[in-house]
Amino acid sequence: MVFVLALTYSLHQIRSNTSTTPDFATRVIGVNEPEVVVDIASGATGYEVAELLFKNKVTKSVSAYFKVAVADRNSEKVSPGSHRLTLSISAAQALEQLLDPTRIPNLIKVFEGAWSQEIVDSLLIYGFKKVEVLQALDSLILPSGFSNPEGLLFPAQYSFPRQTSALQVLQAMVNRFRSEKFGQDILNASGTYTPLQLLTIASIVQAEGDTADFSKVARVILNRLEISMPLQMDSTVHYIKKVRGQIFLSTSSTLIDSLYNTYKRYGLPPTPIGNPGVRAMEATINPAVGDWLYFITVAPGDTRFTASHDEFLSWKFLYQKNRKAGAFD
Repeated sequence: MVFVLALTYSLHQIRSNTSTTPDFATRVIGVNEPEVVVDIASGATGYEVAELLFKNKVTKSVSAYFKVAVADRNSEKVSPGSHRLTLSISAAQALEQLLDPTRIPNLIKVFEGAWSQEIVDSLLIYGFKKVEVLQALDSLILPSGFSNPEGLLFPAQYSFPRQTSALQVLQAMVNRFRSEKFGQDILNASGTYTPLQLLTIASIVQAEGDTADFSKVARVILNRLEISMPLQMDSTVHYIKKVRGQIFLSTSSTLIDSLYNTYKRYGLPPTPIGNPGVRAMEATINPAVGDWLYFITVAPGDTRFTASHDEFLSWKFLYQKNRKAGAFD
């Protein structure tokens, strides 16, 4: 949740006198109408946003927007930072514009599974200097037990007020991770695996599986770790080589000498191999129940799980047949 609706304004007050709330009529917005850029502070309440819109002459009253925000849970998705808004519009249109990514100047998008290096590259596109970004990475305040920000830069869309520093941008991503429920669950974990190990598992889950299979992939990883079986995950080698996509893994690639090569080394890599999203973290905290030790995608949309090595080998043959036939192209 990006902002919380103000609790000091009762729902009874909002729902009463609906017809008398001053609001501009919803209308067709022209191409060259006057606009204003408003900066929403991180943690701003719904009422504070309503005041900001009224002050900048976007809406006709504070209560108009606040009432719409309370009634529409999409208002919780309004991001902090700069928003370009048309003047003198209805509260409903104001919310629509606040949720429109094309109206967010310098929108920074962090996709699920992004490597920290990819996030650094995206910040350079928005005008930050590389030395500034690299210094910021080294200056981040990280949770206890973490010395590397990989995995902690939460995937989301970010927009920040003008003059925001690279350190503030990256720290906001770490803070967002801390504020997410499953991020908190991972950081507060006290069982078999440390928070760092759990987040590393989540990053592999994110890289290896489709969303529908996340909880099963998490179980395979945990089952292998429990019997000291090498993970042998292609995604960890892809992380070393910095390549993405349906890529055939050669035998030579599995022999790369790296702590991240789970074909050559037992256990988990030393850090996450990307920045996982909520669903991958949830799957790691709440994995499916099963005895699976193997999984393979034999065709797009067809991922199979088994505890039998012989069955896995038969599916691997099917995968190779489908790959040669161009099923993954």
